[in-house]
Amino acid sequence: MDFKTNIRHGAAIKQVVTLELVDAAGGVTPLETELGYDPRDPFAVSATFNTIAGDVRWTFGRDLLIAGLYEPTGDGDVHVWPCMDNEGEPVIIIELCSPDGEALVQARTADITAFVERMTAAVAPGAEADFMDVDAAIAAIFAAEAA
Repeated sequence: MDFKTNIRHGAAIKQVVTLELVDAAGGVTPLETELGYDPRDPFAVSATFNTIAGDVRWTFGRDLLIAGLYEPTGDGDVHVWPCMDNEGEPVIIIELCSPDGEALVQARTADITAFVERMTAAVAPGAEADFMDVDAAIAAIFAAEAA
């Protein structure tokens, strides 16, 4: 099967979860979030947070979410690691950093695991390149440089 067939038939995966925004004192605020994965962008996962100010979308490497189920990972703007919440339940912590500020959110491990299982069933780890349209990626780079 060639990659163009995979791209054409690969269905995007979306899952709405309630994350908890963790403040500096350890308090939590529920935050409705849509996790998304599209095989047309096979190396990335997105999290769209529904906030009072509007939707905020973060896109980061899917490998961070996969590895973060088992061990601390991330070197840059996004860090992911397994942990226990205040009630002793397993959670996945996602730390997001930008020039505008930082956010620490936690998700039930079962919710993240379910999303990762669906995502890796659609595109197995190590097979991401089979789903990538290299010509389109190069064209996008040149278009961005020309702008």
